[in-house]
Amino acid sequence: MADAPFPLEARAVTVRFGDFAALERVDLVLDGRARVAVLGPNGAGKSVLLRTLHGLIVPSAGEVLWNGSRERARDQAMVFQRPVMLRRSARANVDYALAIRGVRGDARRHRSDEALRRVGLASLAHRPARVMSGGEQQRLALARAWALEPRVLFLDEPTASLDPAAAAEVERVMGDIHAAGTAIVFTTHHLGLARRAADEVVFVHGGRVMEHDSADRFFREPSTEEARQYLRGELP
Repeated sequence: MADAPFPLEARAVTVRFGDFAALERVDLVLDGRARVAVLGPNGAGKSVLLRTLHGLIVPSAGEVLWNGSRERARDQAMVFQRPVMLRRSARANVDYALAIRGVRGDARRHRSDEALRRVGLASLAHRPARVMSGGEQQRLALARAWALEPRVLFLDEPTASLDPAAAAEVERVMGDIHAAGTAIVFTTHHLGLARRAADEVVFVHGGRVMEHDSADRFFREPSTEEARQYLRGELP
C-alpha cells in the first residue's frame, strides 16, 4: 500500500437512470487520507455516489479522477451492505480475493491468516462463510478487502442490521484499517457512527452534494437548512 495520499475527484458527475437523475453535477475532492462519512436521507444518492467513485457505475456525464487519471485505481476495495460470501471457508474467501489479485504461494497464505487475525476471526478460519453470523460475515468481508491492502476502502452501510456488539466490532475494525493507512469512505444512517468514526462528512440530498466539511463542524454548525433538518430527524 502506497504511503502517499492521492486525490480522488468527481467533476460535474451526473448519473441518470432513464429520466431519473440519481446524482446531479457532483463536484467533490477527497485527499485519500481521511475517514469520510457520506450522509443523507433515504434516496439521496449516497450509495450511487459510493459506487460511482468506486467505478461500478459509469457517470452519464462528468468524470471521476484517481490521482488525475480517469483509469480506475486498482488499489481500492469495496464492502457492500450485504456482502456476498462464497460457498467455502472463511479463509478460502480471503484466499480467493488474493488469487484474483495475483497473490500466490506463501504470500497469499500469510496475508489471509493475518487479515483474519486482525478482524478477530482467526479461530473461525475453517468455518463455512455462509453459516457465520451477520457480524462475522461483515468482518470477513472487511478482512477480504483489507488483505488486498487498498489505499481507499468504500463501505456501504457497514453496521446496518447488526446488533450493538457486532456493530462495535465492525467499527473497531474500521478504525484499525484506517490506522494502518487506508482511507475509508462510508455511507451510514447511524449518526453516532459518523460522529465517532469520520473526519469529514459529505452530505447528499436530492442527488447533490450540499455540504463537505469536517465532521466536527458539520455536526456543530451545518451550513444548509437541509442538513439542519436531517440532523433534527425531519428528513427520513
